[in-house]
Amino acid sequence: MGNRSISRRHVRSLFVSDVHLGYRYANAAAFYRFLNTYETDYLYLVGDFIDGWRLKRCWHWRPDYNRILRRLMEMSLHGTRVCYTPGNHDEFLREFFHDFGYVNVADEFIHTAADNRRYLVLHGDRFDDIETKAPWLSLLGSVVYDGLMWANGTWNSLRRLAHLPPRWYTPDVKWRVKHAIQFISDYEQRLSEHAASRRCDGVVCGHIHTPAIQDWSEVTYCNTGDWVENCTALIEEHSGEMHLVRANLSLHGEFVRESHSALPHDQPAFAET
Repeated sequence: MGNRSISRRHVRSLFVSDVHLGYRYANAAAFYRFLNTYETDYLYLVGDFIDGWRLKRCWHWRPDYNRILRRLMEMSLHGTRVCYTPGNHDEFLREFFHDFGYVNVADEFIHTAADNRRYLVLHGDRFDDIETKAPWLSLLGSVVYDGLMWANGTWNSLRRLAHLPPRWYTPDVKWRVKHAIQFISDYEQRLSEHAASRRCDGVVCGHIHTPAIQDWSEVTYCNTGDWVENCTALIEEHSGEMHLVRANLSLHGEFVRESHSALPHDQPAFAET
């Protein structure tokens, strides 16, 4: 018997963030299926790929994390340009990726899409007031978040015993708290203004685990989401259209297109630092 070939859909670009490998609630299996579902010319790892904060507190490294790293190397060897912009949880990865030599590392990238629109790509933590002005509060929030995830995971274990699908309440709690202090809208606006100052038509970021595509004045704001709560990614089609996909965890291997998208304008794609 010959080698089994995997049929993958080809897209121009993939943007993923906040995979948080090393965190016990990271959806590594779903992320690996995602990487195996697509072939792409450009793959952007938009920060917090590995969770250094949690690994420092408690080492948690599973064999499927190594499968993900091997798949990234395989993609690079087969012509995918892999670009990585560090986040607040994985700053230490700069030197790691430089040593391996198959990943382009920068604080920001400018990606020119197939319709000739320019997107600024960065993690976004520098535009989070809590992260920059009160890092102790961010660490406290991380501990509280871990507690919420534990409680939610326990609840989902009980739901599985009752043959019910999992339901994550953590994003709802976080959404209500952050909206109460206008956190998300301020974050989106700051990033959009920064992208405009770089003469970009859009911005692609992560950090706040809130997938979105929306327009701020003349700038299209795209947040890739995460692989802890939402299991979402941003895809650029060959036309230049940007849209979100979400893993359907109840249907193995299926990735469902979200309703919001940034429709194409007109032309080629490359990445520059």
